[in-house]
Amino acid sequence: QLFFSYFKDLVGREVIVELKNDLAIKGTLHSVDQYLNIKLENTSVVNQEKYPHMLSVRNCFIRGSVVRYVQLPPEGVDIELLHDATRREARGG
Repeated sequence: QLFFSYFKDLVGREVIVELKNDLAIKGTLHSVDQYLNIKLENTSVVNQEKYPHMLSVRNCFIRGSVVRYVQLPPEGVDIELLHDATRREARGG
């Protein structure tokens, strides 16, 4: 729940989602659900030479189970909010 709540606050921001198959997709976060399934808009592939077949994709849905990393915009990270939420989660409440 911690990450779901945090990602909901990032809707409308640009993120980079790296998949387990090494494909990295940059786009605007449109939505995220409780399973961390992600919908991106205005997408582009980070390594276009390696994935030329992805050049025409502009919107995509990414299943949460195939996500390796989500790179957040540095200005979008509220470190104190994350620390507080992590402490609450560790205490069980």
